Amino acid sequence: MAQRPRVTVLGSLNTDISLPVPHLPGPGETVLGTAAASIGTGGKGANQAVAAARLGAATAMVGCCGQDEFGARLRAALTAEGIDVTGLRPVAGAASGLALITVDPAGENVIAVAPGANALAGEAEVAAAFGAPSDALVLSAEIPAPALAAALRRANAEGVRSVLNLAPVPAGAADLLAHRPDWLVVNAHEAAALLGTEPPDVAGAQAMAARLATGGTGPAAGLGATGDSGSGAGAGPEDRYVVITLGGAGAVMAGPSVAAAIGGFRVPVVDTVGAGDAFVGALAVALAAGLDPAEAVRAACAAGAAATTRRGAQDGLPRPADVLAATGFAWPEIPA
Repeated sequence: MAQRPRVTVLGSLNTDISLPVPHLPGPGETVLGTAAASIGTGGKGANQAVAAARLGAATAMVGCCGQDEFGARLRAALTAEGIDVTGLRPVAGAASGLALITVDPAGENVIAVAPGANALAGEAEVAAAFGAPSDALVLSAEIPAPALAAALRRANAEGVRSVLNLAPVPAGAADLLAHRPDWLVVNAHEAAALLGTEPPDVAGAQAMAARLATGGTGPAAGLGATGDSGSGAGAGPEDRYVVITLGGAGAVMAGPSVAAAIGGFRVPVVDTVGAGDAFVGALAVALAAGLDPAEAVRAACAAGAAATTRRGAQDGLPRPADVLAATGFAWPEIPA
């Protein structure tokens, strides 16, 4: 493309308190950490914005934070990455979002989130997200569903490519999908929640992606390529692209005239926190830069894999050189 791709993220910002543990705790179990806790900046929206900026996009972050020390740190971290934060609203009397994360030696994690100011994102943030031209609008579900729905309606009306990451899957997810995001990104557990099934293997994930791409949600007897509309709004065939991420196994995708399994990249996994956000941010940049859908998903897989090789949500998010070093995948050249 002739100009630098532009990505806008409407989503959450959190302070992450992360603790390495010998194993993830079960119900009622106390587990002592194996090292000191670390405090860093995160939140799905902010992570996705940092990922997009590091991979070459002109990036804007829109959302809410508190007028507290955590909020000031969140804003400063984004500004340090060259991200436009004019759409980041400080909310008086609200605490900034907070995430508590435990990470086991294999890099797997369990996360609990206190939304704080993120829960107040609404009409003002939707308006701010469309305050400047954008080649891709990224939305994730750590902010209220009404704001996501309003942003999808406006994106459709204005012809802005939308990438919806339903993580976590909110109540009323089928209603959100009825607003027809251009791209839906979920992991296997989130896809299973949308369809009322058990998490799938790779073959099952491909069938799930095909069904979600044609408007299906909710429990159904089968997961055929066309699918039953379930509790969805009856969107037409091949209405959107759907990607289901599968961790180290890569991802599967389905959409207009495409169905593919994209293999993963073998890397030494240190910490999976933020890997999904790296995938989403990278996908938005790759699409905005003009890559075809399958190649964009492969690029996102490489970025997600590279993110697992370093600790921390935002600290571990890769730049093009990091992606190449970790995976051997050459990130596409992006105009400065």
